[in-house]
Amino acid sequence: MDPAALVPLGRTGLRVTRVGLGTAPLGGLFEAVGDSAAHAVVERAYVLGIRFFDTAPLYGCGLAEMRLGHVLRRKPRGEFVVATKVGRLLRPGAPPDPAQPFWRERVVRDGLPVHPVFDFSYDGVMRSVEESLGRLGLDRVDILHIHDPDDHFEEALSGAYRALDRLRREGTVRAIGVGMNQVEMLVEFARRASVDCVLVAGRYTLLDCSALRELLPLCRDRGIAVIAGGVFNSGILASPRPGATYDYRPAPPAVLDRARRLEAFCARHGVPLLAAAMQFPLGHPAVAAVLLGCRSVEELEEDLRLFRVEIPAALWEDLRGAGLLPGDAPVPGETSRAG
Repeated sequence: MDPAALVPLGRTGLRVTRVGLGTAPLGGLFEAVGDSAAHAVVERAYVLGIRFFDTAPLYGCGLAEMRLGHVLRRKPRGEFVVATKVGRLLRPGAPPDPAQPFWRERVVRDGLPVHPVFDFSYDGVMRSVEESLGRLGLDRVDILHIHDPDDHFEEALSGAYRALDRLRREGTVRAIGVGMNQVEMLVEFARRASVDCVLVAGRYTLLDCSALRELLPLCRDRGIAVIAGGVFNSGILASPRPGATYDYRPAPPAVLDRARRLEAFCARHGVPLLAAAMQFPLGHPAVAAVLLGCRSVEELEEDLRLFRVEIPAALWEDLRGAGLLPGDAPVPGETSRAG
C-alpha cells in the first residue's frame, strides 16, 4: 500500500493520505520527546508525502499542537489536512486529572502547569477551537472531533455538537466528527448527529474487531468516513512481549498470548506483525485512513516502509482459520465480506 495515496474522506470533499500522522507521542505519551525531535518527525512525514495530521489539546497539554503547527505553518495551507479535537480546555493551575496520567511533557503558563479540564459546552468548544488555532499558528483546521465524551454524552450532543455544526455550516471547518476508544457511543453519535467522520481508536485492529459488527456497517451506509487510530492497541502489536501495554495499561496474559499467536502466524508468511496491523483496518470500505503515532524519524520511516509490504492473501485466510480474525472481516484486496 502507498501511505501517501490520497483518498476521499467520506462526502466532505476533503482528501487525506491513507496514513495520517498521529501526534500523541509528540506530546510525550509514555515518554518525553524534545522539541527538535518532534519537529523533525513532522517535517520528515511531510517530505515523505504524508498530508494528514491529527492532534488534540490533550496531547502534552498543548505541546503536540504547538509542535505540529511549528512545522505546518511554514507549508502551503492548501496542501495538508489538520484535525484537532474539542472537549478539554487547558487551564493553568487546574488540578491534575488522574484519568490522564500518561503525559511526560506539559506546558507551563503564567508560572503554573497547565492541566486539561473537561468542557463539552457550546461556549467551551468555541473557546477550545480559538485556543487550538493559537497553539497551531494556523488560520483554520479542517476537521474537528469531539474528544472522548464517555461520561458527557448529553452535554456533548447538545453543546459540543451544536457548536461544531455551526462552524461547519459557516464554512469555518470542512468536517466534524467524534473520536473515542469505544464503539457504543460512536454508534449513538452516528445515529443521532450528522457527523462526517469518526475516529475509532483501538477498536478495529488485529486484536479487537468490535467496531466490525455495528459501527462500520452503519458508517458505510450513512457515508460517514472512519479513521482508524490505535492500530497497535497502544503498543502490544508493535512488540508483544511481557510488559507490553494494551489500552494504555499492562496487557492481560490472554491478550498477550493472542498477540504472540498473531505474530507467529505473520512470521510463517514472512510478514512483520507491524505491517499486518497497519494495513488490516484499510480492508474495510468504510475506513479511509489509519493514524500512526511516531516519536522519532527512524520510527516513522520504518512504519512507512512496512506499510508498503505486500501481504499474501494466505496470511489473512490462516488468521481467519485460526479464529484470530472474524470470518467476515474484510481484508486489504477483498471487500466482499463487508456486507
